[in-house]
Amino acid sequence: MNQILITKKLYVTPELKKKKKFYKVHFILSIILIAILSGSYLYAAYDRDRSEAVSQEVLSGINDNTTVNDGILVAYLDSKPEEDQGQGQAQTQNQQRNKQTQNQVITASDGNSYSTVATVSIPSLNLTYPVLSETSDELLKISPCKFWGPNPNEVGNFCIVGHNYRNKKFFSKVPNLEMGETVNLTDMAGKTLTYKIYDKYTVEPTDVRCTSQLTNGKKEVTLITCTDDSQQRVVVKATQV
Repeated sequence: MNQILITKKLYVTPELKKKKKFYKVHFILSIILIAILSGSYLYAAYDRDRSEAVSQEVLSGINDNTTVNDGILVAYLDSKPEEDQGQGQAQTQNQQRNKQTQNQVITASDGNSYSTVATVSIPSLNLTYPVLSETSDELLKISPCKFWGPNPNEVGNFCIVGHNYRNKKFFSKVPNLEMGETVNLTDMAGKTLTYKIYDKYTVEPTDVRCTSQLTNGKKEVTLITCTDDSQQRVVVKATQV
């Protein structure tokens, strides 16, 4: 019996002890890493849900308060669009009027005030969001934002940018839109126009040709979001019907 115990003990070599210690440390670190990743994922989901709640709160309060602000454009893509050459007089006038647009400012429960310029609705996606009048990284966490163009429902190309969270929130399902589907845009005067999708394509982040205001006197809406891998941009273009 003693011989058996001694023999078993002899097999527990220093190298084996080191390996056991290594595996134990590796196991503990793996558990910690999984906990961190799980916590980060849960917090990100919570943060997105909170932003969605604020966005819907702004949407519900859009008609409560009206004020006039100067429009500010911040580049969400890697480049700002250049002014189009030779555009019609009506489009030029729209760009001039765009310097001072009638927005509605809503103060949400998070203590922040959000300036909205329109409401965008996509029936096929069961999606409705306020369009914030400015674009920044922080505002994009709250709702889709106006990136470029004239006032809503005026001649020109009204460009809206929104996050793709790879779920059902914000513009995550915009890449699934198909030709012929519609987008509804409501301005702050309560006027709603319907736009039919006629084009969809993917571009590099530096390609901002989709923001061109050369619309031949038509009213258009352009939706911009990221691909699922966030490497490119999905562009969906629609014209008034």
